Amino acid sequence: MNHKPNLKISNVPENSFILVVDDTNTNLEIVFQILTNAGFEVATEVNGERALKLVESRLPDLILLDVMMPKIDGFETCKKLKENVETSDIPVIFMTANSDTDSKLKGLNIGAVDYITKPFNEEELLARIKTHLQLRNLTKTLEKRVAERTGALSRALKELQESQLQLVQTEKMSALGQLVAGVAHEINNPVGFIHGNLGHASVYFQSMINLINLYQQHYPNPVPEIEEEITAIDLQYILSDVPNLIASMKEGVQRIRDISTSLRNFSRTDSDRKIFCNIHDGIDSTIMILKHRLKASEFRPNIEIIKNYNNLPEIECFSGQLNQVFMNLLANAIDALEESNLGRSYLEIVENPNKIFIETNLNKNYVSIRIKDNGVGMSADVQEKIFDHLFTTKPIGQGTGLGLSIARQIVVDKHGGTLEVNSAPEKGSEFIINLPI
Repeated sequence: MNHKPNLKISNVPENSFILVVDDTNTNLEIVFQILTNAGFEVATEVNGERALKLVESRLPDLILLDVMMPKIDGFETCKKLKENVETSDIPVIFMTANSDTDSKLKGLNIGAVDYITKPFNEEELLARIKTHLQLRNLTKTLEKRVAERTGALSRALKELQESQLQLVQTEKMSALGQLVAGVAHEINNPVGFIHGNLGHASVYFQSMINLINLYQQHYPNPVPEIEEEITAIDLQYILSDVPNLIASMKEGVQRIRDISTSLRNFSRTDSDRKIFCNIHDGIDSTIMILKHRLKASEFRPNIEIIKNYNNLPEIECFSGQLNQVFMNLLANAIDALEESNLGRSYLEIVENPNKIFIETNLNKNYVSIRIKDNGVGMSADVQEKIFDHLFTTKPIGQGTGLGLSIARQIVVDKHGGTLEVNSAPEKGSEFIINLPI
């Protein structure tokens, strides 16, 4: 072995730590001296077992590994190093007196980066060590840059998605608000006219009823033609039913006015400033709008809404946006119930009816809204992705994958709250909204 002391190496990472493993003390001393003189920090071990133990406490930057050793030889030691995630990227250079091709191929296939044949030249040894240290340093630098660039791209993608969601939400609410405001205005005019005239109609009908009763008192025996007409139209029934008709029409008109109010409340166009609102009013207006989807059909009975409202203070919020969250969650609950009905008969659904539970609570510093269904539920894998941008479990054309993403953005980003989900297959799903007071 040729030995030229005090040969320094430049352009290698500072404080490079090299582990030398050889069962011959003479070889260890020589290599230790060469590497120390070259400016490396060096540790030595006499067998593979001790080398594996050492790397558990401190990871070297490079390992010089003898092939022929007792107990665990160099090949087995290298194999164990490469199987461990923490040590798999450490470059291993084999030192051996055996220069046959098969041994070299075996070592390289296991994961070694190079071979040094004994006796070796000091300059060659240091040159190869320098090369592989520089390669490892370049790889680490490249990995770091890739990670930084990937992180930057991920952040940019997230910001783009959030901007897209915000744009979709803003445009959707703006268009909906304009549409509903126009519809509500068109409805309110005739409804107001009918509501106002029903009061007058009630007074007029009552006046005519009083007049008829007065006629019957003074002329108890009408001419045959009038008596026949009284019998034909069943005058007594009409006189008793007219107040019921008026009351029924008033109730219908009031219901239309309530629906119009719910539409306006639901689609309220929020300004840049939060306002104090009643959460229960927002939920109720959303339920009113979805009432057509809750009604019974030939395939199933009504979907039952079970409300457990506790006393809540008005909270400062963007009410129109929160109503959109309630709409998404309740619509998804109805979809889950419809899916759970597939393959079940009407009687089976009656025995285990479709239900949506809505519960509100006031905690120390936040309001909690829970919306739970007894539908099909979700797997753990779906739950992990449920709030992801463009993720949907619905068939093509039936879901955009934006609803829950927008809901989460409204709750988390706009209101500083949380939106969580608890679910299991065939156990239903529960969404929990927490809004700070």
